[in-house]
Amino acid sequence: MRVVITGASSGIGLALARLIAERNPGAKMVLVGRDAARLEAAASDIPGAFTLIADLSAPTAAQAIVDAAVAEMGGIDGVVSNAGAICAGALADMPFEDFERGFTINVHATFRLAQAAYAQLKLSRGVIIATGSLAGRNAAPSLGSYSASKAALAMLMAQLAAEWGPDGIRSNCVSPGTVMTGLNDHIYADPANRDARAARIPLRRLGRPEDIAEVIHFLLRPEAAFVTGVDLMVDGGADRMLMPLYLAPS
Repeated sequence: MRVVITGASSGIGLALARLIAERNPGAKMVLVGRDAARLEAAASDIPGAFTLIADLSAPTAAQAIVDAAVAEMGGIDGVVSNAGAICAGALADMPFEDFERGFTINVHATFRLAQAAYAQLKLSRGVIIATGSLAGRNAAPSLGSYSASKAALAMLMAQLAAEWGPDGIRSNCVSPGTVMTGLNDHIYADPANRDARAARIPLRRLGRPEDIAEVIHFLLRPEAAFVTGVDLMVDGGADRMLMPLYLAPS
């Protein structure tokens, strides 16, 4: 198994890298991040991991990542576009640059990475997986850029599945619900807030990076060979809770 993982310094990306190494002896990975110190520390105990520093907002980053991955691993079997950005704020007064950044990291970077890796994935009959979000299906105040970009990301992956399926390439989106990662540590530092969020989820707990990593790992494996074009919600049932929340007493 030869896999490229972006956003691999922490959270879901790091949990996935550790899981791949544990379950697939001899696997090779290119772990991509922006912070060299964090990335090196994260990868220090992961067999088969090669680290690469890249800014995914740069138009040339995707091709550089693919070139380095091919040079290091001899090819690519899977690409996991996991890096993401949250630009919070009300749409009424959000600077366009902030709105655009959500699309630059969450959508454009995935598109460029997919295009750059296309030839290699066609050779390996491989898979590309993007980390979406529950927010891509549910509008939320102050998350206009994030929600819109994650919705676009899910459709991009469905479109890739339709166009690249004949080449043997699978394309899927995995959309977490409330997961404790570095992006939202500040929200869940308050135990009361954390408990209140968990109480709205049918499984009555917040997600862990490992919960999402398990699903992505399955989609990378041959056992998922007939799964493509899906946006798989991994949210403890939260996406199905509109009516209970709507009808709850204020």
